Amino acid sequence: MSTETIARRYAIALADVVTKTGDAESVKQELVTWNEMIKASADLQSVFASPAIQHTAKEKLLETLIAKASPSRTTANFLRVLVKNDRIGELEQIQERFEEELAARSGLVVASVVSARDLPDGEKGAFQANLERLTGRRVEIEYAIDPEIIGGVITRIGSTVYDSSVRTKLANLREELAAA
Repeated sequence: MSTETIARRYAIALADVVTKTGDAESVKQELVTWNEMIKASADLQSVFASPAIQHTAKEKLLETLIAKASPSRTTANFLRVLVKNDRIGELEQIQERFEEELAARSGLVVASVVSARDLPDGEKGAFQANLERLTGRRVEIEYAIDPEIIGGVITRIGSTVYDSSVRTKLANLREELAAA
């Protein structure tokens, strides 16, 4: 099973729980904090990833961290489930899918637009309108700049990517010429 599928399943399950309890925002922030903490520590990553370390030792380590950090009951239980199922290594992907799931449930879609240069406000407004028309939902756009795409834009909405970058067009042309 792919990491993406696993992350989506855990994220949906957690979103179901926090929707009922009403603590979506606090759990979302706590997961960001836990993800950053684990990513910042190579020791934590290796302990949780190591098959040589007994499962009970991993659970004791998590309980020590939970006691010090005092997360909400929902977050603590979720982290326990991840450790129990050896999925704590996928926390970053799960946290990202969880945020996307919460946004989708609120009628919001998060899109990313990568361009070679900073886009003027007029073009940003046009992107906003076009993406909202395309998705039928409110769209929150995260803009990024990557000069290596040369020109054009790469737009990502969920797992769908619209690539109209000059770099990709040149690569496609190169493949066509090589095949001819």
